[in-house]
Amino acid sequence: MTESLDISRIQAICFDLDGTLIDTDEKYVARAARWLRPLSHILPDSNPEALARRIVMAVETPFNTALGLFDRFNLDEFFGPLLDRLHRSRGLAAVDAISLIPDALSTLERLSPRFPLGIATSRDRWSAAAILEAADLNRFLQCVATARTTLRAKPHPQPIIWAANQLGVHPHSLLMVGDTTVDIHAGRAAGAQTAGVLSGFGERRELTEAGANIVLDRTLDLADLFLIERNNA
Repeated sequence: MTESLDISRIQAICFDLDGTLIDTDEKYVARAARWLRPLSHILPDSNPEALARRIVMAVETPFNTALGLFDRFNLDEFFGPLLDRLHRSRGLAAVDAISLIPDALSTLERLSPRFPLGIATSRDRWSAAAILEAADLNRFLQCVATARTTLRAKPHPQPIIWAANQLGVHPHSLLMVGDTTVDIHAGRAAGAQTAGVLSGFGERRELTEAGANIVLDRTLDLADLFLIERNNA
């Protein structure tokens, strides 16, 4: 499955945050499930968790679409304060009980000695900084692109190009890693290679159709790829 990913081309790696390194998606599901639990007796299969996941996934798509429309019409800067409030209303600014994606820390520990690493997130600057500090991830990172670091936000390529510049590589030599099609579109538009991970809400089919060079079951599989490549060299 790695035939479309040119590992030899990669000189730096940029990660999305939510759903890729931080397990916020499951928090949304758990919160929605709590609201639905009193209605369990009338829900399909009496399963509030399953319905909560479908609801959160359904809401995520139009929200990302709205962000994309702000970006497409160059309204990010004008509506910046509103976008920040929208992020906070989704709970994206909360830093209590931060949970890492399983093996995310191990992945960064294994990759950071070999590659400069960065973040490109749709979070606002305040919540991104708070999350990274609470999760103790700053020690691995050389740069963090947030929703308003550049004039345009993901899925526009500007944040990815900015991150590549900060990491000292051409975007062609960057690997963008994320769990949604927004990450894949942004990376591809910047000229970077892209890796989709199934740790968030993205599904294999949609990540593949968006043009991901590879889709991985786990974030840790990314570090394993480079170990395999080195052993085969």
